[in-house]
Amino acid sequence: MENNTEGAELILLRLTKAAELQVPLFIMFTLIYLISVVGNLGIILLIFLDSHLHTPMYFFLSILSLVDFCYSSAVTPKVIAGFLSGDTAISYNACAAQMFFFVAFTTVEYFLLASMAYGRFAAVCESLHYTTPMTPGVCVRLGIGSYVCGFLNASVHIRDTFSLSFCISNLVHHFFCDVPAVMALSCSNRYSGELILVMASFNIIFALLVILIFYLFIFVTILKMHSAEGYQKALSTCASHLTTVSIFYGTAIFMYSQPNSSHSMDTDKIASVFYMMVIPMLNPLVYSLRNKEIKNAFKKVVEEAKLSLGFTF
Repeated sequence: MENNTEGAELILLRLTKAAELQVPLFIMFTLIYLISVVGNLGIILLIFLDSHLHTPMYFFLSILSLVDFCYSSAVTPKVIAGFLSGDTAISYNACAAQMFFFVAFTTVEYFLLASMAYGRFAAVCESLHYTTPMTPGVCVRLGIGSYVCGFLNASVHIRDTFSLSFCISNLVHHFFCDVPAVMALSCSNRYSGELILVMASFNIIFALLVILIFYLFIFVTILKMHSAEGYQKALSTCASHLTTVSIFYGTAIFMYSQPNSSHSMDTDKIASVFYMMVIPMLNPLVYSLRNKEIKNAFKKVVEEAKLSLGFTF
């Protein structure tokens, strides 16, 4: 198989070859994806409709929900369709597009979580002057900067990955076009592939380092608090974000930072299901179940919908 075969296809492996599991997996993954779509788009809609949620914290939450929806949608529909049709073939162009959007939006999430950590830092450590560092202009620039970093990183990944020579096989040992799985098909020198993985690891580590620095300042500030109410408020401000960071970065580090000697594509597939499908479903739950403002906004929208329907009929 050569690199310049236009129209050629790659074959993706299924999560499992067991025929009896295809329909149950189809039902389970479809439910997970629908919950993710409804949850993330629902949060965006609530924040848009309720003027009380037009604050920096909820601005970033709406972007996070959009990113979760986008990177899950880049891969999940193809996986779900494969359970029923059995067709796991994907063209080079579709594989490149899938990889591009997955890498782009996951990188956006790395830097967006770092931006949200800055917001938590401002809310806890600069609570009396919170609106000074977190102006609408600053929030927009942080959001745009996250997207720019994500799409630039994805462009570099796609250029470097698909400039390699693919001559080993057309069988991708993964259920989607992940960078390590596609690079495993290359017969180019090992240095090129390792350089791509180093770049991916750098983005993860750099954004995580920024988050840890901000939280170091936050924890120091919390320890100095003498008010139990202020202590609880600070913890509640950071709890949801810390939960998301722990789950997201923990899975990412597990997937992309393993040494080659112990690297297993089967392990990657299991981690990817959690990373790509479960986390986008969990984030809306993490940010809404213990959030009174989100709950109040939801009740308000439901009550207004009932009044509107009652008036109409």
